[in-house]
Amino acid sequence: MANRSRDWFAQAERDLEHARHARRDGPHEWACFACQQAAEKAAKALHANGHPDGAPFEHYGPLQSEMAIAHASAIVAFVRARLAEPAAG
Repeated sequence: MANRSRDWFAQAERDLEHARHARRDGPHEWACFACQQAAEKAAKALHANGHPDGAPFEHYGPLQSEMAIAHASAIVAFVRARLAEPAAG
């Protein structure tokens, strides 16, 4: 199996650029969706289809799980803080 990390990361960067265009042009829901896609593809480039062979469990250990939990925790904390803010309007 070919290492596809760079392919996934290139697509993540392109999705993020699409999000910037969507934000500028006004369809904000598409900007948000493109951001989600960019983040997912960037994570996939780092953690998923970047291995030439072997099962995923053969490539991950304590360091990778610690980093993944730290990043996910930061995202959850960010969302928690935004949910706690009073609604604009």
